Order: sequence, then structure tokens, then C-alpha cells
Amino acid sequence: MSIPPLLQIDNVILSADILTEHFCCNLEVCKGACCVEGDSGAPLRPEEVANCEELMPEALSDMSREAIELVNESGVATIDPEGELVTQIVRGKDCVFTCYEGGCCFCALEKIARRKREVWTKPISCALYPIREKYLSNGLIGLNYHRWSICAPARALGREKGIFVYQFLRFPLIRRFGKEWYKQLEVAARQFNQ
Repeated sequence: MSIPPLLQIDNVILSADILTEHFCCNLEVCKGACCVEGDSGAPLRPEEVANCEELMPEALSDMSREAIELVNESGVATIDPEGELVTQIVRGKDCVFTCYEGGCCFCALEKIARRKREVWTKPISCALYPIREKYLSNGLIGLNYHRWSICAPARALGREKGIFVYQFLRFPLIRRFGKEWYKQLEVAARQFNQ
């Protein structure tokens, strides 16, 4: 498999497949598996721990008994084997903020934030998925498109609807990097896809 070309906008280096690959979550098919599958919890920025803790009292009614016990014992976050700050997970599987409705997995934090019309809805790592963010040693930020087999339905739906990864993630990218940065990304995408 060849390495995709890279683009740089300000201090962000991104793989060009973010501009060329299609993606649109298809919850009817995947049932929110990205909140359940994986080796550890959702990556957190240090300031996001406070956001999670602030919404905890309201999230309790959607969280499982085991998740509540784990958070009461150990807090909302932990350090994973790679040394990353992440949300706690229950039984090596569900994020503690996972809740289920109609057989589909949702984020209890996002449900609360949407109801309250809050700007912060859930950790940025979750909001940006399938983009993965990495802090580089030279002060730059790297963005890569993460291909996961459970997201095959999202790739198919994205192709069907003609939605690229960066378009699907417009609001999370603006939340993370700002409107001006996103405008530059749109210009780069138009040039790259011609």
C-alpha cells in the first residue's frame, strides 16, 4: 500500500486521502461500533477531562451500572498502555459514556450537549473520527485518515452521496482548527481533486 501525499495548512500536516476518500457514517448498519471496538478508550486532551466530569451527573442516567462504578472508583480517564490519556472502558470494550438505544450505540455526553445546545459535544478525537490526530515533535499536528473495517458501510455511503472525509467532518474540523483554517482546507481540496 502506498503512502498518500501530504499537505500542510498552517501547523497541520494532513494526508491527502482526507480530501480524496469518501465517508458518511451509516449508523443503521454499523450501530456505532467505533464506541465499542478497539484496544482502549477515546483519546482525551487534558482539558477535556473537566468537560467529561462536568457532564457526568447528567450522563449517569444513560450510563451502565458497571461504567458508573468504574468512574466512581477510578475517574473518567486513564492512561493507556501507549501512555495516552483516554476515557475509561468497561470490560475492555465499551467507553464508559457509551449508551444504547434501539440496538445502536450512542455517546451519553453528546446526547446531553445536543439537548443543551452546547458547543462541546464529546472528545475531539471522537468527533474527528475517522481522522486521527497526532502531535509531532516539531510542534506540528498530523492528521491521518484511519481506515477501519467496521467503517466499510460509511465509505460506501460516502461514495454513494459524494461526501469526502473532510466534508463529513466539517464541523469538528472547524471546532478544532477554526473557520479560516477550514476555508484553506476547502481551497486545497478543490485544487487537489481537479
